Amino acid sequence: MLKQIFVLLTSCCMVLFLSGCLVAESRYLQKSAEADQLTKERDLLQQKFSALKSEQVALKSQYETVAKDAASLKADKQHLTRDKDALGKVLTSKSDELSRNIMELRTKISNLEADNARLKSEIDELKKAKEEKIQQVSSTYEQLLQNMKSEIAQGQVTISELKGKLTVNMEAAILFDSGKADVKPDGVLILMKMVDTLKKTTDKAIRVEGHTDNVAISGALMRIFPTNWELSAARAINVTKYLQQQGIDSALLSAAAFGEQKPVADNDTKEGRAKNRRIEITLAAKE
Repeated sequence: MLKQIFVLLTSCCMVLFLSGCLVAESRYLQKSAEADQLTKERDLLQQKFSALKSEQVALKSQYETVAKDAASLKADKQHLTRDKDALGKVLTSKSDELSRNIMELRTKISNLEADNARLKSEIDELKKAKEEKIQQVSSTYEQLLQNMKSEIAQGQVTISELKGKLTVNMEAAILFDSGKADVKPDGVLILMKMVDTLKKTTDKAIRVEGHTDNVAISGALMRIFPTNWELSAARAINVTKYLQQQGIDSALLSAAAFGEQKPVADNDTKEGRAKNRRIEITLAAKE
């Protein structure tokens, strides 16, 4: 009986011992598992910490970059503000200058318009005066044509009008005897037909030109007229003197000699030489 109790007690102790060992082992395994889990969590947290630290470094670098950019932008803003103020002053100055220039241009334009109006008036007056002079020349031309129609019909006189210049061309034979410079009586009658008309022409210069052919002066006549120059000059002067004697203003008169230098026809023919021996009276604007 005692033996059975002992065995029973021994068995109970063994069971209790084994149970305690199993419980301790179970707790150990649990704690070990918890330790492993904590280690893993620590490692994970360490990784997160490292990542956060790296991110912090990156953010700090970005912050420093942004801070530098902000400082640069602030400086640029200050520069732009100064430039804006300076530009504003320049624009204001230019605007004032432009306003002054516009006022000056308006004044100049006004003056030019006044000048243009004055010039237009002067041009109109000049045109009117020119038309009146052309009418006067035309009137003189018509009167001379009428007065000398007989000589014109015979081909001894031609009258032309061009650009306000009137020319009366008379063959020397109707005014002078051959080799002479004094106006013959028949020539005086022809000149008289012109006197009244020329007297009325007070706004024109009257020039008397002497012309000859190319036949050289010869014989006894050379003592009086060594060359055609002297003959053409004497004839032009004598006609001029006659016109002066008839009351034409001497200030309007002039005489010129051209000798054989300005032929109007061929000197190789008798008819051509006759045309080249001539007196031309021109009426033109005063110089």
